[in-house]
Amino acid sequence: MKRHVFIFGLVGGLLIAILQYTEYRFVIIEHSVELYSALVAILFAAFGIWLGLRITRSRETIRETVVVKEVLIPAEAPAQGQTPFAPNALRQQTLGITARELEILTLIARGLSNREIATQLFVSENTVKTHCARTFDKLGAARRTQAVLRGKELGLLP
Repeated sequence: MKRHVFIFGLVGGLLIAILQYTEYRFVIIEHSVELYSALVAILFAAFGIWLGLRITRSRETIRETVVVKEVLIPAEAPAQGQTPFAPNALRQQTLGITARELEILTLIARGLSNREIATQLFVSENTVKTHCARTFDKLGAARRTQAVLRGKELGLLP
């Protein structure tokens, strides 16, 4: 009985080996072009991934870090005997300029851009643009420099 099991196992193994060999011949010989094409595609894909990673890593090392520091400049203290500047409230009311518009005009006079003003006042840049346009209309100015000059002439700015 053990002998029959052994022979049956040996024949089964031999049949499996023959099937594997014929399958190998069929796959390798009959489909060699497809296998070659797949191997080339895999190699090119691996090369492309490697090259892409190498290029992006080199760009990351080239990037510079920009550090912006804000320097606060103290306001000039009025000289002895002088009073601090106060905007002409009567002119402000006559022109219809609001406190926020005057604040934005003051920041324009300091040379800040709309984006910087928006950041400082915690409003959107479009809000600053709207306030600027209304202030320019009320002062009869077409540009920022004209608005600042007109504000100084009317006593709204120091």
